Amino acid sequence: MRKVVRKWFWVWDFDKEEKWLNEMAAKGLALVAVGWCRYEFEDCVPGAYKICLDFLENHFGRVENEKYITFLEETGAEQVGVMSRWVYFRKKVSGEDFQLFSDNASRVRYLTRVIRFIALLGGLNLYMGCFNIFMFFQAIQHHNYINLLGIVNLLIAAACACGAFRLFRKRKKLKVEQQIFE
Repeated sequence: MRKVVRKWFWVWDFDKEEKWLNEMAAKGLALVAVGWCRYEFEDCVPGAYKICLDFLENHFGRVENEKYITFLEETGAEQVGVMSRWVYFRKKVSGEDFQLFSDNASRVRYLTRVIRFIALLGGLNLYMGCFNIFMFFQAIQHHNYINLLGIVNLLIAAACACGAFRLFRKRKKLKVEQQIFE
C-alpha cells in the first residue's frame, strides 16, 4: 500500500530529512518517490532500507552525474528520486553500512557544494528583495504587492544566510577533525 506524506525541509536541513526518511524506513515505510515537499512510501519490512541523500556537483543529466549514479547502482543502491540537484538513494540493509561519504574530506566537499547553492539562492533573493523594495518607492501608489514580494524575498535571503552559517560551522568542525586525524 502506498502512502503520501507532505513535509517541508529547508535545504540546509538535509541531515534532518535523511534521518526522518530512515526513521520512516525503520517503521516499515520504504521511500519510492519524491516531489516538492512530497514523499511517497510503500510498505516494507521494518528496517529493510537505508536512505542517503546526495547533492550533485552538476545539474541532473550530466555525464559525470550519470557515471556516479551508475557506480552507486552497481554497489546495490537504488535511485529513488531527484529534486533539483538532490538525489535520493536507498539500499537494502545488509552487513555493511550504506554511506555516500567515507571520510571528512568528501563530507567537506559535499557541504561546500550545498553552501554554494544556498549562497546563490540567498543572493538572488537578496537582489530581488532590494529591487522590489526600490520599485515600491518608485511607484508607491500603484504597486503595493511589490513591497510584500520584496519583504518575502528579503526574509528568504535572511533564512538562507542563517542556514549557510550553520553549514559553515559544521564544515569548519569537520575540517578541524580532519586536521586532528592527519
